[in-house]
Amino acid sequence: MEEADLDKLIEGFSSNITNGGGEVKSVEKMGRRRLAYTVRKFNDGFYVLLNIAAAGSLISELERRLRVSEQVIKFITVRMDEEEKRLAKVKAIRDTKVKRSAQPIAQPQHAPAAAAPDANAPAAAEAEEEKKPVAAAPAEHVPSDAPHETAAAAV
Repeated sequence: MEEADLDKLIEGFSSNITNGGGEVKSVEKMGRRRLAYTVRKFNDGFYVLLNIAAAGSLISELERRLRVSEQVIKFITVRMDEEEKRLAKVKAIRDTKVKRSAQPIAQPQHAPAAAAPDANAPAAAEAEEEKKPVAAAPAEHVPSDAPHETAAAAV
């Protein structure tokens, strides 16, 4: 198929749309490209994108004409208002979420070591020590009478 034949085919479909009461918003010729897979013994073809605004009955008539046309190997019809709604919904969801990079980094706050000793402090320290993951590292010689907190080796 030559460029002149392609232009004549596009003009025929465009005139069918305008005569039926629709509007051709844009025509984008993407040129000859290799097909993703063989269709009716064709390996390449001209890609054309038609953006139109028309009633449903006109769209079904256009699809019928595309189906019976021998020059058209394959076509797809996409309803753009539904696609735009879906994209707007995804964008709204993304906008509501706060980016982690935009949040300030929280610095851990440690209690001062010179604080007044509390009766529950050893129990709280042991509970906090149990929550922290400790890497398995060989501990150097630790006296057997040493408290449990000093047995964990810092890595």
